[in-house]
Amino acid sequence: MLASIRYFLRFIGLESKFDNHGFVKKLGASFKLNDKREAFTNFVAVNGPNGYAWNVVRSESDLLMLQHASESSAHTFDGTKVESIEFESTSSSQHPKQPVAAKWSRKDGLSGTISFDYLVDASGRAGIMSTKYLKNRKFNEGLKNVATWGYWKGARTYALGTEREGQPFFEALDDLSGWCWAIPLHNDSLSVGIVMRQDESSRRKKALGSPNTVDFYKQCLNLSPIILDLLSEAELSSPIRAASDWSYSASCYAGPNLRIVGDAGCFIDPFFSSGLHLAIAAGLSAAMTIQAARRGDCDKATAAKWHSSKVTEGYTRFLLVVMMALKQIHSGSVPVLSDFDQEGFDRAFGFFTPSLADADVGGKLTQARVSETVAFCLNAYNQITPQDRNAVLDKLARVRADSYRETREDLEKLTEDELKILRTIRARQMIRTEDTLNIDHFSEDAIDGYAPRLKRGELGLDKVEQWDEIPRYTESLLDVIKEAEDGTERVVHRAEPEQ
Repeated sequence: MLASIRYFLRFIGLESKFDNHGFVKKLGASFKLNDKREAFTNFVAVNGPNGYAWNVVRSESDLLMLQHASESSAHTFDGTKVESIEFESTSSSQHPKQPVAAKWSRKDGLSGTISFDYLVDASGRAGIMSTKYLKNRKFNEGLKNVATWGYWKGARTYALGTEREGQPFFEALDDLSGWCWAIPLHNDSLSVGIVMRQDESSRRKKALGSPNTVDFYKQCLNLSPIILDLLSEAELSSPIRAASDWSYSASCYAGPNLRIVGDAGCFIDPFFSSGLHLAIAAGLSAAMTIQAARRGDCDKATAAKWHSSKVTEGYTRFLLVVMMALKQIHSGSVPVLSDFDQEGFDRAFGFFTPSLADADVGGKLTQARVSETVAFCLNAYNQITPQDRNAVLDKLARVRADSYRETREDLEKLTEDELKILRTIRARQMIRTEDTLNIDHFSEDAIDGYAPRLKRGELGLDKVEQWDEIPRYTESLLDVIKEAEDGTERVVHRAEPEQ
């Protein structure tokens, strides 16, 4: 879980139940992506002593959420399976049919039909609406992995005696084919899993003579020396599980009376624990946009488009973060994503306007543009002090007249070290690292002229007269900073602030 989960749970009154359940407190996480020392993301250093998340056993955390929904007056049906969805024809050309009922069955043999005004599809990777009816799921060909995992008893504690002690640890495999996780749980077990490119996994199994799942899992652990050392005196206490780990998205996540949330709509490589964050954020967006339509804040079509745009942007932003990590793990190569979503990329990273090099493709999203953006965003990993950050921003504020962007003349007033600090600041703003720590941006983001109204009992959307769809910090941030550093002359398109 990411630190942001606490704020979502607080909003619905579930925070204290998670805190009192006994889950291991997640103060942060350590990552070793290359031959440099581990990087540590410290939640409490940013959010204070109570700013931690939790390492959860999913069956237990899911039950807490289900019980809370029931206690909050929702009707819940455990052990019930949706067999099919029924539709009605509409007059809309964009949505000629809309879901109106679901056929269900139970383990005890009972079955029936339930009707509804709105359908929220949270069916996980099965993705009933996306895969069975809308047929709009698309896989990212460059991110097809397989995951193999198990649970261990008696493992050593990671980073004993340091601020990282007992925190989740993620380690790139020695041969650059993937990564390994080690996450301590409150049942005194250590979850250890391997994520590897599918083609490499198949090749390795063939070379090893098609070993069984356990033997292959243990062979792969040899590529993760730090985690292997944690397991030196431990015993495997569970069966080994394996699953495809393909990243996917959808062309849309909503209709007039439909919302798709979580893995039912999109999924990314789980490197940064993004899955639950995206699912909970999408759940809040679904509730908010449904209420907006019901309360008359906007029409159903506008509310649906808002939700779909919000999910698309969140997925795209985390996808870039994962690509940043994989670029380091795979020693500099960026996965080729032939079906990277153009609209989502432009919403999330639109202030990277196309340079002349992209003009021949009409500004379309290219692999080169994705790779260029990933390379720039890697600067977010650079370590800078709050004092250095504030000093550079204060200096820029003194010398520039335009608050939206730095000009070449502004940047020429910065030293080489200050340029590096600025690059780190802008990279972090671009990937919005704070979104993993809190939900401040959620309540500030305006889409198509509507901003969230995050108030219990009044959830909905507020019309705003002026808004910045995309934070436009520079006229072409990547090119301008590069030019300032190497002195080259290059014409770039200018990104004007949107009103």
